[in-house]
Amino acid sequence: MPPAVAGLSGTCVAVPCRFGYPEELRPAAVHGLWYFGSPYPKNYPPVVARSRAGAVHESFTGRARLVGDPGVRDCSLLLGPLSPELAGKYYFRGDLGGYNQYSFSEHTTLEVLEEPVLEVPPELVAGEEVELRCRVPDNCPQLQPRVGWEGIEELPEASERELREDAAGAGTILALLRFRPRREDGGRRLGCRVAFANSTLAFEATVALDVQLSGPGEAVEGTPVELGCEAEGRPPPLLSWFRGVAVLREEPVSTHLRLVLPRAEPDHAGTYSCVAENRHGRHNRSLQLHVAYAPRSPVLNGSLWVVAGDPVTVTCGAASHPAPIVTVTRGRRVVAAAVYEPQVTMTLAAAKPEDAGEYLCRAENQHGESSLPFNLTVEFPPILLPDSRCTPGGDGARCVCSASAIPEPAVTFDLPSRNVTVTEGHRDYTVTTPGQGTGGVVTVTGILTLQGTLDPRLAVLCSAHNPHGSVQQQLRFHHPAGLVWAKVGPVGAVVAFAIVIALVCYLSQSRRK
Repeated sequence: MPPAVAGLSGTCVAVPCRFGYPEELRPAAVHGLWYFGSPYPKNYPPVVARSRAGAVHESFTGRARLVGDPGVRDCSLLLGPLSPELAGKYYFRGDLGGYNQYSFSEHTTLEVLEEPVLEVPPELVAGEEVELRCRVPDNCPQLQPRVGWEGIEELPEASERELREDAAGAGTILALLRFRPRREDGGRRLGCRVAFANSTLAFEATVALDVQLSGPGEAVEGTPVELGCEAEGRPPPLLSWFRGVAVLREEPVSTHLRLVLPRAEPDHAGTYSCVAENRHGRHNRSLQLHVAYAPRSPVLNGSLWVVAGDPVTVTCGAASHPAPIVTVTRGRRVVAAAVYEPQVTMTLAAAKPEDAGEYLCRAENQHGESSLPFNLTVEFPPILLPDSRCTPGGDGARCVCSASAIPEPAVTFDLPSRNVTVTEGHRDYTVTTPGQGTGGVVTVTGILTLQGTLDPRLAVLCSAHNPHGSVQQQLRFHHPAGLVWAKVGPVGAVVAFAIVIALVCYLSQSRRK
């Protein structure tokens, strides 16, 4: 039989058992029973189970059964459902008839557990790989345990595996969890959970991680760092500092060894290991060094030149420790922000011309800040401006056609009644381009000078186009107040003057009456 066996409360335990007796004995029948606490009948130990009818202790009534056949030297015992009072030592006594009765000193010790056994290393060091073990008894034939880990979703590089151990017939499922704890994992609660198919029984053991830092843990960029290591041994050990597989410093026959970094740099961050060894063995300890520094110059990813209506995604990130607060602003307005993240993403579902312009990406933490301005250019088809019109003046008219677009638009005039299109290069056409405005917008103004008497049916069309589209509209004639007399002509002026005189005479005669 196994010297020890365990089971979870509410489950069962099967204790495999075999016994023997001299071959010269040829009993007509073989019986057996199990005692609890003592192998000797004179001590009146509680009877757990019998192979034939008889009284058993009330604690084991309906909870213990001798399932083996003593006739074939099988003394296997089944206990369950388990409860704490059943924990203890169990002894088998064989009865071959007459005086041939014997209590075996070999025994099994039952342990009743209220939860799985969670084994945690005595010390968890940040950056150093650790292994947590969860032991679950598997000795109940009717209930097969299913083991899983909880709270490990955010653990980096966590790996799980499961083994089964058998010791003299006592089975255990061993669930293993390997990971490298970080300092921010301190206080994180991990759990080992056990459930059973076709049963409502469930058990869980949890632990809060206590992550230790060896050495300084964190240094600020530009400051000196000293790592110390001490070890004893006989003969005195060889001490060595490693970073990965690279040897940084070593000292034979020494009890302490310092590693000095005159100026901490971000590249110095990582895992450092001190190894002590002599001919009798080797031991090592590791620490995770963090170097804090201000954000570096931000880096942009994404297209800064788009067409109106297209989506925009621009990512701005900056390296730093600890992680920075990153913002994208336009003027005083915050467009996008990320708190304690290495980067932020600015998104526009559909770019509009007014989205074009200068933006600023800024990253900051407690050690400093850095920023990067950038321009977003939104290409769009021409837009005709309100000052596009025709103004009569003197002998003819002056027509203006103004359009804004990216890229630069081409502006033309069409006179349908004359079947004429006027473009740059025509003697009556001049063009001005003031330069780029906000967001790279280009405004082009074309001026057409019409000479001579204007046909009342004259229509002037203003057109503009670029690779993204075109636009056209008929220009209206604008008549300033100062040009009224020029519009009505000399004859009209005489007629109007006569009407005014007649009106004055009429009013004077009316007053006399």
